[in-house]
Amino acid sequence: MSGVPLTVAGAKRLNEELHNLKTVERPAVIDAIATARAHGDLSENAEYDSARERQSFVEGRIKELESVLSAANVIDPTALDAGDRIVFGATVELEDLNSGEQLKYQIVGDIESDIRLNLISISSPVARALIGKHEGEVVNVMVPSGEREFEILSVEYL
Repeated sequence: MSGVPLTVAGAKRLNEELHNLKTVERPAVIDAIATARAHGDLSENAEYDSARERQSFVEGRIKELESVLSAANVIDPTALDAGDRIVFGATVELEDLNSGEQLKYQIVGDIESDIRLNLISISSPVARALIGKHEGEVVNVMVPSGEREFEILSVEYL
């Protein structure tokens, strides 16, 4: 597999972010810079400095997204025929055997991971421990807080 692995949903989110940056954020920053310039002396103009910093961030993020999307290997988890084996794109329900807590994660590419959305990076310790395992197996994962033991309750490709 060459390129950056992305799920279909992740590629869509990144394309939407790129579109927003180009059509909303970039023009807004250009307007803010023009407004700040109109205030005169740029050497002590915090508004101008702030707008230029924002412009630098927006342009950097646009370049990053364009680079990632051009090198992306978009994978549709629904088209995978992995059965109950965990591979990239799998949505996995786990039970923490120490606490009894049930967790549900989807294993995604590094750039699309977002723990708030239960999207964990393929290179995270939890995902690395899960790849290749099957429903019903118990895995031990070394995380920053110590070793945790998880039982794989279900594997889905949504």
